[in-house]
Amino acid sequence: MRVLVTFAVEAEFRPWRKLRRFVERRHGPSLIRSTQLGDLGVEVLLTGIGGKSAWLQTAKRVWNGDIDICISSGLAGALRPEYRVGQVVAAKAVHRGAWSETTPADPALLRRAVEGGAQEVGSFYTASHVVVLAREKRELGKGSDVVEMESGEVLREAAAFGARVIAIRAISDGVDEDMPLDFNRVTTPSGGVSLARVVGEAARHFRSIPSLLRFGQQSKLAAETLAEFLDAYVETLAGECRVPATEAVGR
Repeated sequence: MRVLVTFAVEAEFRPWRKLRRFVERRHGPSLIRSTQLGDLGVEVLLTGIGGKSAWLQTAKRVWNGDIDICISSGLAGALRPEYRVGQVVAAKAVHRGAWSETTPADPALLRRAVEGGAQEVGSFYTASHVVVLAREKRELGKGSDVVEMESGEVLREAAAFGARVIAIRAISDGVDEDMPLDFNRVTTPSGGVSLARVVGEAARHFRSIPSLLRFGQQSKLAAETLAEFLDAYVETLAGECRVPATEAVGR
């Protein structure tokens, strides 16, 4: 069985690399990090920030249908006050665009996530831009629980090619927090983050530097918590691969 786990950027994935050895290889134009747990092959793909980049990278990997499970992962913002920084959340469904398209999670994958300690939430909202202001988060919270920028595209594409899908993320910022910078200004067309632009924005808004440092610490904590969860989660999936066929049928 093959599992694809997607993150937007390296910083989200880095803590997991410290927990488990991943081997790099090329899959066409994409760089894949992979590890093997018994009969379970796990691949990690960095899609870049934003739906367009995420769709393109995911499509390149899943088009031939050899991915059994796809997990869209990374960091996300809370849209409701009950979700705290560092908390791992798993969505029953992901809304894409202006609430018009929804991709549900595979029920068994969601159940395993909750059993592993994730908080089940009703839905993630995949935004087309970085949601900067707390008031915008509160407005989006009327219809969803968490905001991020890639899961809608990733899960829609993977499900279309027959994979079982789920979105699992860790909270990096609370609903009442404004972003320390307008991160829409520092992302590149390819979905990366320009360090030069970050430095430039921080220089122009120097009073935001303490908030930027705090956000960095929150993001680091969330990524580390997510890494520990994902490592245990894929171990659980690997364990299911080892269940004898007769026993699996009886479940």
